[in-house]
Amino acid sequence: MTDVLLILFVVLFPVALLYLKEHVALMAKWSTLIVCYIAGLVLGNIGILPLSATGLLDTISSVAVAISIPLLLFSVDFKKWRELSGGAILAFLLAAISVSLVAGIAYAFFRAKNAESYKVAGLLVGLYTGGTPNLAAIKTALNVDKNVYLAVHTSDIVLSAVYLLAVMSVAKPILKHFLPLKNWDTEVASPTGLNFTTQFSDYFKKGLWKKILMGFGLAAAIVGVSLGLSTLVPADSQTMVTILLVTSLALAASFVPSIRALPMTFATGEYFLYVFAVAVGAMGNIMQIFNSAGTYFIYVAIVLFGSFILHVLLCSLFKIDVDTMLIVSVSAICSPPFVGVVAVSLKARKLILPGITTGIIGYAAGNYLGIALAEALKALGG
Repeated sequence: MTDVLLILFVVLFPVALLYLKEHVALMAKWSTLIVCYIAGLVLGNIGILPLSATGLLDTISSVAVAISIPLLLFSVDFKKWRELSGGAILAFLLAAISVSLVAGIAYAFFRAKNAESYKVAGLLVGLYTGGTPNLAAIKTALNVDKNVYLAVHTSDIVLSAVYLLAVMSVAKPILKHFLPLKNWDTEVASPTGLNFTTQFSDYFKKGLWKKILMGFGLAAAIVGVSLGLSTLVPADSQTMVTILLVTSLALAASFVPSIRALPMTFATGEYFLYVFAVAVGAMGNIMQIFNSAGTYFIYVAIVLFGSFILHVLLCSLFKIDVDTMLIVSVSAICSPPFVGVVAVSLKARKLILPGITTGIIGYAAGNYLGIALAEALKALGG
């Protein structure tokens, strides 16, 4: 496969998939991100890619994740913090503390077994504070091995489904004996301007492309400035510094109302994550992923469920009610799009806004927390 064909496949496969999800009922049931990973893995493991393709795919994945960060963060509205109750803010801080502590403990356990243990701890802190965008960004910042990344993310997909099922079924009946109860079942208006259910046809609404290109251009400019500034630090730190600068400049841009109001920036950022997924998948080696899957499955399970248990204990100590604790936990572990369905299942609809808001703030904080923990663990012993 030539470089041109490879680039076209990586860039256009997500476009075709988004179209099919809107027009084919069966496709609508599948996660776009998972299908992109699978497509990439198939492409990279059927023997049609030359060895030189890895360099091109690495470049595509790095560019895609860098562009996605500003687009995903432009919509962050820090004024929403004012609308949060003290309980939601505290529950979010306790969630971040919990995952950081448990990830550090898991690192100590797996340190002797895997040289990338400190990186995995950083990945999981970013993932379980923010979400997949943070996982992708931290993978790039820390130069995590592609097979390790895929094994971690695959484990997370499976375990997060188990976690989500537990939260929506048995968690509240059990935890109500340890955490206070409060009635949050009130009808609420649309909680946020973000749209987590963008359709393929939305990209082609009249007059929208000019604004989409404005958002893309601004994101590209932020990446360019960050790359330039990163040359001021040693070469082995430049990628990490670039990701942190991109995150910081994007958050600064989000304070400008006209930038925050740009339409489809979040959806466009998600598209670049899908491109990243195809490219990373194509670099993965299925046999190596399966060979290491057991170790990383246990690692992820310890961090996910261990941090959840610690979060419960801390929320009990600070007398945070069970619904607030669970909704904020879901926003951190599974990301904002899952908040609505969980809030309805728990009969806590009034917590949709706080849950989505803490989740979006998690997107903003996840890169800093994940990279900071990984670097701290590396300094302590690598």
